[in-house]
Amino acid sequence: MISHGKEIRVFCGNSNPALAEEICSQLYMKLGDCSVGHFADGECSISVYEPVRGKDVFIVQSTCKPVNDNLMELLIMIDAMRRASAGRITAVIPYFGYARQDRKAKSRDPISAKLVANLITSAGADRVLTMDLHAAQIQGFFDIPVDNLMGAKIFAKHYAKIFGKNNEDVMVVSPDVGSTARVRTFSMGLGLNMAIVDKRREKANQSEVMNLIGSVEGKTCILLDDIVDTAGSLCGAAKAVKEIGGAKEVYACATHGVLSGPAIERIEESCIQELLLLDTIPYPTDKPRCDKIKYLSTASVFAEAIRRIYEEVSISSIFD
Repeated sequence: MISHGKEIRVFCGNSNPALAEEICSQLYMKLGDCSVGHFADGECSISVYEPVRGKDVFIVQSTCKPVNDNLMELLIMIDAMRRASAGRITAVIPYFGYARQDRKAKSRDPISAKLVANLITSAGADRVLTMDLHAAQIQGFFDIPVDNLMGAKIFAKHYAKIFGKNNEDVMVVSPDVGSTARVRTFSMGLGLNMAIVDKRREKANQSEVMNLIGSVEGKTCILLDDIVDTAGSLCGAAKAVKEIGGAKEVYACATHGVLSGPAIERIEESCIQELLLLDTIPYPTDKPRCDKIKYLSTASVFAEAIRRIYEEVSISSIFD
């Protein structure tokens, strides 16, 4: 029973319209009628062509490349819906940009994740729905409810079909110590042992592999990460698992495929058999296709979360 009596509307910006369309398909409804363009000087222009007064509005927009343009689109869309008297506004952000700047790593560093959280809240969002925040504590940067969905469940279902559960010939590997908790949950779900690649990062987007914790010799290994940006860390970890650890073969998966700079070339040249990504970020249009990279859909997970938020029922089972 829906107590609030509001109608639901789903809108999207330019960052990932294909995912928004698929989410609407899962919800058996049409995507909201709006246009998101730009003025001649590059300023964002939003027009909403249907009434949203009193409605439960969901805005699907990843803050991926071009990050600042997509972020401004999201903020202005939220503002437009608020000024049009929407009943409730949920920002559905499959990929939350600026999440890697979540603390002061050195003197005079900004905490950009907190700033973005403040902007989204000030724009008028009532709730945020996202997936695999780079740091879970970012949920605390918001003064509104945040639901952080887990992409590992989608990967677990996929690999369970391929390798089965409790397979002693397969191991899950964390590409760094920071991902250990995420990888441990993933490995327990599949009943697999895990190993950890210990590395030292000298500067952003560069890392040096130092040690491998755990025996992976002769095993099929699955590397799990949350973000693949330039792919240096992931490919370096795969190389360590293969050459230092003596693994039989290496698969990799990550929730967000940013794929900046030389990422595609590095993945092509790496020992990774296949890299699975989720469609929180679309494949970059300016890059050649890479046969090693495959995508899994997040639409059903987001659609279920949206349905539960709209119906005001528990969303906790999605995280189990």
